[in-house]
Amino acid sequence: MSTAEGTPGHAAVGGDRRAKHERVRKAGGRVIRMLCRPTVTGLEHVPSEGGFIVASNHLSFLDSVLIQGIFPRPVSFFAKAEYFAQTGLKGRGMKLFFESFGSVPVDRDKQSGAVEALYGLGEMVQSGSGVGIYPEGTRSRDGRLYRGKNGVGWLALATGAPVIPVGLRGTEELQAPDSNRVRIRSFEVHAGEPLRFERMEKQPLKARRDATAQIMDAIAELSGQERVDSYNARPAEAGDTTEGGTGG
Repeated sequence: MSTAEGTPGHAAVGGDRRAKHERVRKAGGRVIRMLCRPTVTGLEHVPSEGGFIVASNHLSFLDSVLIQGIFPRPVSFFAKAEYFAQTGLKGRGMKLFFESFGSVPVDRDKQSGAVEALYGLGEMVQSGSGVGIYPEGTRSRDGRLYRGKNGVGWLALATGAPVIPVGLRGTEELQAPDSNRVRIRSFEVHAGEPLRFERMEKQPLKARRDATAQIMDAIAELSGQERVDSYNARPAEAGDTTEGGTGG
């Protein structure tokens, strides 16, 4: 049977791979629920079909995996490309893990990486997939909710897809921002009602800022965090003012 691009054989191989990834994702979600007994609300707001955007606060390295495992539909977050490039048995296992949970590699060392990531997310939403974005851009190391970068507003307006705000609580107790140690702790995932924005091909800056502000207000209500009216930055990138906010 031919497996060339576009043939039935190729489609079957792709379908088998997607089915395998979905089995791993669902199994991982069951393990998360069994070990951590999380409090989860609002998953009924996730659309049963069509593209959607998950916009969440960010407290822990594990946040993407937790959302990806718990949500009823796959949610693709961008992850460091090096997670997919390691060699050997461990490297293959890591690649399968991240791919199964919906992570997509992105080169964050490239100056244009955040912009390319946003366009990539937009294409995935338009194809009917669920994607995830952290408007703060990086993890909060003091537990407060920082100002959202306008990339999330651009994504919402560029696609017109529903935005599901998410408030995570307690995930920093599973793994602190600057620690490799993972602990079994309970946490909370609260998904809010979808926010809808009219699709705009040409977006005034004010429209992006207004959409971002509305999304951040919804996240704050769900997470209960103290808010900070300034951008967050990775420790090595103080002063970074990029408006992407795909997370890290």
